[in-house]
Amino acid sequence: MEDQELQLKVRRVTDKFTESMYVLANEPSVALYRLQEHVRRSLPELVQHKTDMQSWEEQSQGAIYSVEYACSAVKSMTNSSLYFKNIDGLLRHAISMKEKISNSQGRSLHDVTPSPSPLVSAPHAPSTSS
Repeated sequence: MEDQELQLKVRRVTDKFTESMYVLANEPSVALYRLQEHVRRSLPELVQHKTDMQSWEEQSQGAIYSVEYACSAVKSMTNSSLYFKNIDGLLRHAISMKEKISNSQGRSLHDVTPSPSPLVSAPHAPSTSS
């Protein structure tokens, strides 16, 4: 009888040990299976998010470049006011020189053209030089 009790105890211990080994052996594979299923379901959505983010990044980089370029253009325009003042002065000087040349050519044409009658002389246009 003690032999049978001993065999029964040994059987219980071995059954419990086998069950424990079975659970330990299969538990990681179940966890990995669940993990694999989760990845398989969520991966397409994650890939879509990644491509969206890359697209937004490209668009924002383009916008940043445009804004920086516009800022540098505005800064260079404010720095060029000296050049515009110089151009304005040169244009004013050129206009006054043109008027002087036009006036002097107008006088010389009136002086060179013969009058129709030697007794009557043509009136000269008054000069308007600035």
